[in-house]
This record gives sequence, C-alpha cells and structure tokens, in this order.
Amino acid sequence: MTRQSIAAGSTADDQVERLFSGPIGQEYQLLDLICPAVAAMSQCVGDYVASLPPSKTGALNVLEIGCGTGRTTEALLRSRADLIITAVDNEPTMLDQARVALSAFMDRGRVRLVEADALAALQFLPAESIDLVASAYSLHNFIEAYRVRVLAEIFRVLRPGGIFVNGDRYGLDDTAQHTRLTQDEIRHYFQVFSALNRVDLLEQWIIHLFSDESPDHIMRLGPSLALMEKLGFKPVEVRGRDGVNTLVTAAKPAL
Repeated sequence: MTRQSIAAGSTADDQVERLFSGPIGQEYQLLDLICPAVAAMSQCVGDYVASLPPSKTGALNVLEIGCGTGRTTEALLRSRADLIITAVDNEPTMLDQARVALSAFMDRGRVRLVEADALAALQFLPAESIDLVASAYSLHNFIEAYRVRVLAEIFRVLRPGGIFVNGDRYGLDDTAQHTRLTQDEIRHYFQVFSALNRVDLLEQWIIHLFSDESPDHIMRLGPSLALMEKLGFKPVEVRGRDGVNTLVTAAKPAL
C-alpha cells in the first residue's frame, strides 16, 4: 500500500450516510457518559492488536475504518510501535478532533487521516495489501447492503493471514432480550442528558439510536458472524461481549 493510495474526499455511492455531522459529532465526548463501554472497547481493540505476534517483515500496514475522534486510533498506536495506520472517516467534524488528539503521532509519520467513506477507501486499495483492518463502533452505522460490500472489500484487501478486528454494537439474536437492553439504554440517556439539561442532545441521540435499531441498519451477532464466514473469513471469533458491545475478530486464511 502506498501512503497516497486513498484519495481524500472519496465517496463510493449514495448509500453513504452522514450521521455525525451535527451536534453529536461536535460533542462526541459526551458518549462516554451515556455509553462508558465505548471507551473500554477502544482499549480492548488495542489490547488485542498488542497480543498479535510481531511482524516478520517490518511495519504492519493498518487500515482503520471510521476513526472518528481518534480514540481507537490512539489505542492502536500505543499498543505497539510497528503499526503504520491509515485512518479514514467521512465526517470532517470528527477528523478535526482526531487531528488534535493524534498530532504527535502524525508528526512522526505513524498515522495519516483521510476523509473518505469506508467503501471508497477500501476500493482504492490493491488486493492483499493490508495486514490489519481495525474498526470500533462504525460498521453498525452502515445500511446493511453497504455493510456487506464493506466486509467483502475488507476480505479482499487483507493479506493472507491478515486480521479484521471490530469492536462494535452487535445486536442480540434474542430479540426480546435485545429490546429490554435498548429500553434500559434509552432510560439511561434520559437520566444523563436531563441531569446535564441538554434536551437538544437527548433528541439527537434518541434519533441516532432509532437509526441503529432500524431493520436496514441493525447488525445482529449471529447473522454477522455467518456472513463473515460466508465471505471466506476463518476463524471468526467473539473475543468479548457485554450486552451489545462485542469484540469480534476474523482472519483471512493464510496460504
């Protein structure tokens, strides 16, 4: 992979959504209050990558999908010194925050931030050119048909033996139990934002949650694992799960 292989501002098609361009993206740090598991998951992604064997060929080429404000990017960069990351996101508001958070790593050439949607970024890359694809709380935001294409492209760009690690919101297969968890989530939103007197953000996050839970977005665990296996990933493993917050890894078989 060349360092200029992904074009800034790239968009693959009209299925790309802009979910963080408004108040949510501008005050994204408040997510820590309504969902502390998000911060913990970023660290879990970094810890998993730290546990992988050292590279035998030098630096590992890493693509991060949906880097947002750079929290998971930083966890990855701190996990080991042999990562060179291209981190993509389609929201300028989020990338502006990431540039501040990651400035020291950018100055050392360890990470490059690119404004592009996930599918376009992947389609720019040659086959079998990436050692590791990482993501946290990005894929569940995608429309299902778009997500299927993204996962197929992840498999294509990974080198044999490469890994996809995703810390994300995977819906429970038991729909009744999932509904109860979602109801608890909404109650917590009301408690947090009422205490902050931020009804404006409560409205935005409730709307966002409805999008996550809609039939064309929801990413349930069982079908998601089955899809990755169908695409050729093996093994596909659940490394940790707390409610909907799940760490999944999927390997492209070595030759």
